[in-house]
Amino acid sequence: MHVAKILRFDAGRRRAVRDGLTVAGLLFAAYVFVIEAPITRTVGFDAWAYWSLDFEHPYRLAAGALGAFPYSPVMARLFAPAGLLAWPTFLFLWLAILVATVLWLGWRRSLLVFAFPPVAVDLYHGNIHLLMAAAIALGFRYPAAWAFILLTKITPGVGLLWFAVRHEWRRLGIAIGVTAVIAAGSLLIDGRLWVEWVTEGLLPVLGRPIGQPAIPLPLWLRLPAAAALVIWGARTDRRWTVPASAALALPVMWFAGLSILVAIWTLDRPALRERESGALR
Repeated sequence: MHVAKILRFDAGRRRAVRDGLTVAGLLFAAYVFVIEAPITRTVGFDAWAYWSLDFEHPYRLAAGALGAFPYSPVMARLFAPAGLLAWPTFLFLWLAILVATVLWLGWRRSLLVFAFPPVAVDLYHGNIHLLMAAAIALGFRYPAAWAFILLTKITPGVGLLWFAVRHEWRRLGIAIGVTAVIAAGSLLIDGRLWVEWVTEGLLPVLGRPIGQPAIPLPLWLRLPAAAALVIWGARTDRRWTVPASAALALPVMWFAGLSILVAIWTLDRPALRERESGALR
């Protein structure tokens, strides 16, 4: 009887802490959009780069500058039609996609996801981290989803070590194969842009500080740590290490990039575990 009372007390205390943190997180989100946004007027800072993309010269701006587009030519071609829309229309539609992604990721726990501070910041800027979280969650059942990761931020693809360590070669092959086919087709069409992406988009960033506040941990230190984390997770069947390693391995570790971690709330969904079997290894 005494033990039961202790357990009920501990459960009640955990709920109180969870509810308190949720309220605090939602208040933070409200502050960001209701108080901060009208002052700074920088809502959609990253989304602006997707909308204002100059497809002929997408990598003309240095990383961190307003309008700088950092992703592969595949994504540049995908975003090229965005400029046909008025900026307010594009921003509304883009944020609607991101909010829908949060609802899918969180499902019945969506309030918890919205209350996670990096999510509010990511929605504010309109980056793709939430879409990356969805791709990682889907990637356990549909490995082709990893193409989105590899053709945008690249280094979070360290999460693919999960399949390699577990000898799930078919899934690893699908993830890499789909990416390679898409990249090869793009290379045939937009070969010049691939050269510019490497020479103007990627190489200048290496060893150079970004003109935006970021968590000051260099990639050369984080990438091996991310690899070690996902290798340990694969050996001990800890799926949460995949989104955690992806967040750790971001090319630049933004606070908003930690929103990738919300994929962890999605990994126990039965629909994403249904085909988790040794038959695919």
